[in-house]
Amino acid sequence: MPLSNPIPQDERTLHRLELGWHDDLVTFLQHGLPQILVTLLIAFVLWQITAFFVRRMRRTADLLVGNSQRAAQLRTAAGIIRACAYFFIVAYIIMQTLSAVGVPLGPFIASAGVIGLGISFGAQSIFKDVLNGIFILIEDQFNVGDVVKLAGLQGTVEHLTLRCTTLRDGDGTVYIVPNSQIATVSNLSRDFAVASLTVSVDAAIDPDRVIASLRKLGSQLRIDEAFGQVIIDDPNVLGVDKINGREVSYIVNIRVRANQRDGVLRELRRRILQAFDRENITLGTATSTLIMPTNDPTARPASLP
Repeated sequence: MPLSNPIPQDERTLHRLELGWHDDLVTFLQHGLPQILVTLLIAFVLWQITAFFVRRMRRTADLLVGNSQRAAQLRTAAGIIRACAYFFIVAYIIMQTLSAVGVPLGPFIASAGVIGLGISFGAQSIFKDVLNGIFILIEDQFNVGDVVKLAGLQGTVEHLTLRCTTLRDGDGTVYIVPNSQIATVSNLSRDFAVASLTVSVDAAIDPDRVIASLRKLGSQLRIDEAFGQVIIDDPNVLGVDKINGREVSYIVNIRVRANQRDGVLRELRRRILQAFDRENITLGTATSTLIMPTNDPTARPASLP
């Protein structure tokens, strides 16, 4: 007769599960948890280093008052570095956490590769966006704060990432343009701009007199306190540009700082109107009016001699 009853099968299974759970917990506390803590510590240090350099770049950009182009480059680079660092740090934390809890990474990486290959066929435009964004940044085509024309739109660059560019036009409308759609870039904020004005004058006015008046107005505008720092070169009156009937066109070019054309042109137009009124210089008209005499039906016909 046996001294003790055998342990039922269900109890043995439960006992093995308890032992296995206990062993897994001990293994996790000994190896997995320290790995997760070290991962979080490394991620925290990497993020603090990234944040330090991003803040330093932005602070340096704020101090570059006289070099707006360099400041825009620093702000753009700071935003892209921050976004890329955030992506890689989060990916690092996820991979290390899965490894710490015992999830095999080999099948996961292989599956991710297959899934990524499938997604790549349907997301070719995203790859093009990122690739074109890299070239935009490397070639310094434009930066945050620049006024540009791209993809048929014009506005100020408010945000630039590797995937898209955000523009805001004059009426406040925001455009989000994928970088793959940017084929040609017209940057209106580089180095300088040319304020060009066409002035139409009546053909009866002496051209030398008109040119002298325009040059005088341009020189006065150049030495004005309000526009002396905006206009960077002496105005250039190119002379007679076009003759259309009784209308003669003159071209005035003024080299100004980037994004400062509109204010200079408005002031120049105002001064031209006032000066032409004082000097009796008649503005030209695009059309000519021909006045022909008409016969009075009530008039008596002239008698023949």
